[in-house]
Amino acid sequence: MLIGELARRAGVSERALRYYEEQQLLRPARRSTGYREYKDSDVATVRHIRTLLGAGLSTATIAEVLPCMVADGEQLIPGCPELDPVLRTDRDRLTSAIEDLQSARDVLDAIIARAPQPEPATPSL
Repeated sequence: MLIGELARRAGVSERALRYYEEQQLLRPARRSTGYREYKDSDVATVRHIRTLLGAGLSTATIAEVLPCMVADGEQLIPGCPELDPVLRTDRDRLTSAIEDLQSARDVLDAIIARAPQPEPATPSL
């Protein structure tokens, strides 16, 4: 199938597919005309990429773990035991980022709490 068909079936833009190829997450064949040709299995691959991106993984990490991921219905599960430390490292990175954002929000809440409140408008008669 051509890029437009894959984009439609996977629910992503053609631009995203080109980016995934640039990041070596997809490897379409090339026709003699230069057009990319995708396999039916690439629809599932793109969905797996989207799931892993949604989980906060970088494309570099996805390139590392994608070959070992296995679909279990709608879920992705690691098919190789060596993925555990990689995934835990990324989870720890996300946890740290969440904690940093919560601290920043607490500081902003404290600043907002000290801000002078505007005077209520008096109705004119």
